[in-house]
Amino acid sequence: EHPQVIIAPPSDPLAGRPVTPRELRERIFLLREPGSGTRATMESFLTDAGISVQTGMEAGSNETIKQAVIAGMGLGFISVHTIALELATGRLAVLDVADTPVLRHWHILFRQGRHLSPAAEAFKGFVENNGAACIARAMDTGL
Repeated sequence: EHPQVIIAPPSDPLAGRPVTPRELRERIFLLREPGSGTRATMESFLTDAGISVQTGMEAGSNETIKQAVIAGMGLGFISVHTIALELATGRLAVLDVADTPVLRHWHILFRQGRHLSPAAEAFKGFVENNGAACIARAMDTGL
C-alpha cells in the first residue's frame, strides 16, 4: 500500500485540526501533470467527495509540488514517502482530511521468463522485504 496525503504549509488555517473534504472547496491545489497516477488518485478522491478545486499550477515532479506548497502557493496531494524530511523539519504539514490517506497500490512488474540483472533483483528484493516498513516510517514522521 502506498498512502497519498494532502499537504499544506504548517501555517495554513486547516493544519493541525480535523478537516472535512468540503473545506477544501475553492482552495488552490498544485497538481501533478495530466496522466500522473498521483493526479488521477487525487481527482478520484475529489470527485468521490463531490468537490472541485482551483488549479494553481501543474508540475512534473514531487519536488516542485513540495517547494511550491512550502512557499504558500497552495495545497498539494502527494505520496507520503516523498515528504518525510519536510515533515520531520516542520516545513510541511499533512492535513487531517477525512478519508485520507488515500491508499494506492504499487506493483513490481517484470517479464516472466527473463532473468533480472543483479541490480534489478536487489531492488526487487529490497522493495518486497522493506517497502512497507519504509512507508510506515514516513507515515510515523508526520501523521
